[in-house]
Amino acid sequence: MIAANLSQQSPYAIGWGTLALINAGLAQGKNRSGLNWFLASLFLGPIATFFIVISDPLPKG
Repeated sequence: MIAANLSQQSPYAIGWGTLALINAGLAQGKNRSGLNWFLASLFLGPIATFFIVISDPLPKG
């Protein structure tokens, strides 16, 4: 019973982890810390994506 439950939740975990990696790439493209946004995305998921997308890029330097 436990194994069946884990196999049903696995696609969600894979999708959430993929979203966190995408968010890290988006953050780096806007000169922000990819690691910090990756970790934030593990907890916030799509909410973090929204904030990355609406934020302005930081100046390089």
